[in-house]
Amino acid sequence: MGNLTYGQALSVEFDDRTLGHLQVVIGSKLRRNESFYFSWKDDQRVGDGRTTIWVHPTISLVFKFYGSRMPGLNREWLGLLEQSANAPHGLQVLPEPHGPAGDAPAAR
Repeated sequence: MGNLTYGQALSVEFDDRTLGHLQVVIGSKLRRNESFYFSWKDDQRVGDGRTTIWVHPTISLVFKFYGSRMPGLNREWLGLLEQSANAPHGLQVLPEPHGPAGDAPAAR
């Protein structure tokens, strides 16, 4: 499990594969200086609710991976996450289509 730390007060766990895809999508938005909502379903340990943050380029964001290698990227999943990030409700953590077997190197 990796961690996404936002600002100084919020740290949330995501598996490395999900976190790698989120890093690409969030990085793309922030490179364009775009702010957006980002939501995920909370783990049962913290109440089993939902959390939404406003992601802004001026707020510190750290992606800490458990593994030492970047997971392979699924282009279809990246596309779905990007569509979500560009919608009014903002980026949602969506399930990966076709699972990890659908890996394909993403164009950079």
